[in-house]
Amino acid sequence: QVQLVESGGGLVQAGGSLRLSCAASGRPFHSYAMGWVRQAPGKERESIATINWNGGSTYYADSVKGRFIVSRDHAKNAVYLQMNNLKPEDTAVYYCAVDFPGNILRLIMPEEVDYWGQGTQVTVSS
Repeated sequence: QVQLVESGGGLVQAGGSLRLSCAASGRPFHSYAMGWVRQAPGKERESIATINWNGGSTYYADSVKGRFIVSRDHAKNAVYLQMNNLKPEDTAVYYCAVDFPGNILRLIMPEEVDYWGQGTQVTVSS
């Protein structure tokens, strides 16, 4: 089992920044890849960022590439999503996700996620 607790969502104006955090507990932190998946109203879940077990490899959806940065801190058992230059189309519920094993070579697909966080709302106003 892996437990995930997210924080950091909120309301921001277009062009602004937010940083999401996800604290993990349970199985060894180095044993899994982590990522962020979002779901906008009326749309399917979209994987937007993934980081492998040691933080050495990261993957991004085209929709966020160059604006979002995913990172992980093994001392704190946490993963982060720094979101810059936010756009109204980034409005969604953002979920932290875990995928085993940790040596992933691409974005985590929503159907592959083993554990989900509870989600945090991000709203970007124009």
